Amino acid sequence: MRRLAQTALLALIGAGLLHTALFTDLYLRYVKEGLRPVLIASGVVLLLLATVNACLDLRRGPESREHHDHAHGHDHSHAPTVAWLLALPALSLLLYAPPALGAYTAAHSNGKPVATTPRERFPALPATSPLPLTLTGFTQRVQQDPTLAIKGRQVQLTGFVTPAGAGGGWYLTRIIFTCCAADSQTVKVRVHGPDAPPANTWLAVTGTWHPEGRLGTKTAEAALDVHETHPIAQPINAYTDDLPLTPS
Repeated sequence: MRRLAQTALLALIGAGLLHTALFTDLYLRYVKEGLRPVLIASGVVLLLLATVNACLDLRRGPESREHHDHAHGHDHSHAPTVAWLLALPALSLLLYAPPALGAYTAAHSNGKPVATTPRERFPALPATSPLPLTLTGFTQRVQQDPTLAIKGRQVQLTGFVTPAGAGGGWYLTRIIFTCCAADSQTVKVRVHGPDAPPANTWLAVTGTWHPEGRLGTKTAEAALDVHETHPIAQPINAYTDDLPLTPS
């Protein structure tokens, strides 16, 4: 790989980063929203490096480069051919975006459940019915709230469908990025009631806690007896555990 090709590769990767972070929301499939400035800065730096590299090559000229290579007995302008593989992720950013993480990832992430921080006190729940909750918030109320405030309350949760596997049934799911896709975690609520919609379908689900275990303790299952479901559009930033969206 000659210096010209190396320069082109730097420019390609930089352009891919800038295209994804500046002109699309695709970067949210890889990292948290707060890292957008870092992606933009990285793209700018790579383009600047490519520009500087190209300018230095033009100033040196072909004769100077050839003399430099002969003087050292070998050509420093070459790099391993495998370095061309770096072009693949850059081209994917420009031409083809891999699909978002979804039901397949969630179904194979049992070893990495989202952490629910232990709480000693919970604020009083508003009288709203149905009560909007995040999947994490619902799980915490079911397994940690000694006041049992969730008992009998109709709640509304949103997420995507993950089939439960051989045992049948399904989960309402969210995948949450701590930093990026590599450290994603999953929170799931077991659904009791209707048949499973297609995997990865985004839903707003209304129901009440399904009595399983002792409410307010870790023995309680994060599960819902569903009364209604409404399809919703996938949110732009799908890798957070936000409050329910308005059904479309």
